[in-house]
Amino acid sequence: MGALTGQGENTKPAIWIDLDNSPHVVLFAPLVPRLEEKRYRVIITARDCFQVCGLADRAGLAYRRTGRHYGRHKVLKVVGLVVRALQLAPVVVREKPVLALSHGSRSQMLLAAALRIPWVVMVDYEYVQLFPFLRANKILVPEVVPAAALRKYAHEVSTYPGIKEDLYVPFFRPDPRLRAQLGVSEREVLAVVRPPANEAHYHNPASDELFEAVIDFLGANPQVRTVLLARNAQQEKKVRRQWPRLAATGRLMLPAEVIDGLNLIWHADLVVSGGGTMNREAAALGVPVYSIFRGRIGAVDRYLAEQGRLVLLASVGDIRSKIKIGRREKVASMQPGSTKAMDKVLAEVLSVAARDGVEGQPLGTSGASADRTPGVHGRART
Repeated sequence: MGALTGQGENTKPAIWIDLDNSPHVVLFAPLVPRLEEKRYRVIITARDCFQVCGLADRAGLAYRRTGRHYGRHKVLKVVGLVVRALQLAPVVVREKPVLALSHGSRSQMLLAAALRIPWVVMVDYEYVQLFPFLRANKILVPEVVPAAALRKYAHEVSTYPGIKEDLYVPFFRPDPRLRAQLGVSEREVLAVVRPPANEAHYHNPASDELFEAVIDFLGANPQVRTVLLARNAQQEKKVRRQWPRLAATGRLMLPAEVIDGLNLIWHADLVVSGGGTMNREAAALGVPVYSIFRGRIGAVDRYLAEQGRLVLLASVGDIRSKIKIGRREKVASMQPGSTKAMDKVLAEVLSVAARDGVEGQPLGTSGASADRTPGVHGRART
């Protein structure tokens, strides 16, 4: 991808953002120009998996492609995150960021701790598994998430209003051409389905059973055209083998190119997903959404379900009784949303960059890394 730093800009303090999974692209894209307005360089690295790099290209982000996914085996996962941390090291050492920022990138956490770079991690699931022996300078969570559950992972836990998707959905503007580009008529029902994250540590095989039942249920209705967003090539191959007729007739579409996820959700009549982010994006956009996630239900999903903005499916019977198939009415245009959540996150990130980055001096400059307490990474002595 393009250069990470501009000519004459390498004297500015740098903030390093690592894009570890596809939802992180839309999350951090609107934050980048705001950090640059505050006179920071933004260094972006991206893991080559789950369409992260394709989405970053669509968003116009300059990034360094670094590392890949190592599969679902726990030992390989551990090896992979260490290998990726080593792959990230050269660019990080060269750029000397004053702060590392991610939404749960374990390779970034490991490297930031090793290099004693202050780090902030964003989390929206209280049951996430981070490193029990490392503590971030700050964890940022939605205010509905119980902060106490994450205090063991950080020196400080701060909250922001709403949910994670409120950080970027207000900046979304729909492209009206999408249904025509997909070949879906205005009379047809457009369903968007995201399979379970079967390589994640929190995966429950019960989600796979629900996923298969969802495809059978939607495929039995001739009104429905389904766009399936596979997480990897293996999932796509399995779907094509299991439902060859639906795929051959275009009733089940598996796009070869990267699609703007928010735009696809906006044009959908319903969304079914085995993961968290797409469900929450649909809820934020007011699209009927159904979750087939069968891991531990977090506070954000419980909050959305209590509000009636998300339907939790627990059985095959729920699929038949709770999923409502039909066209939905959309408002004529998206209204500008509140930037309250983004403003709070920006303020929290900048507070750590200024405090633990020694008032914006990059690591490696005079006084920037001196007097740091051994074993408490990025926490300057007072």
